[in-house]
Amino acid sequence: MSSNLKSLIAASIFLTLADAASIKAAPQGFMEGHLKILSLRAVEPSDNMPRTTVAPETYAEYLLIILSQDGKNEIAHVTADENGNYRVALPPGAYVLSVQDRATKRVRGKQQPFTVVSDQTVRVDMNIFVGFERFRA
Repeated sequence: MSSNLKSLIAASIFLTLADAASIKAAPQGFMEGHLKILSLRAVEPSDNMPRTTVAPETYAEYLLIILSQDGKNEIAHVTADENGNYRVALPPGAYVLSVQDRATKRVRGKQQPFTVVSDQTVRVDMNIFVGFERFRA
């Protein structure tokens, strides 16, 4: 075996080990939270207050998306369980939590920026309002 080939193999092994070490150096963190769905409908009682009574299967209708910090790239999707809770593992970094198809489903809710740190859990709750009619001028 030539010395150039030995050097190339050694360099490849070193880079592979270095990549593995860097992955181990930054373990994932977690983002968890609760989805609260508030509904404003014309058939509400006369007090016109938002209602939080939600059927368990309703949470699955509102897919949460995790976007890159600039909001341009989808990183992951998460669906709340029957109680409205969600949890997802993510690499360390800055992200934005949003609801998929907000305009199509006429959902109002503020996108939530958050930062994930290795081996830690960040809590990000999402409140959304559903049932809005289009505003008329």
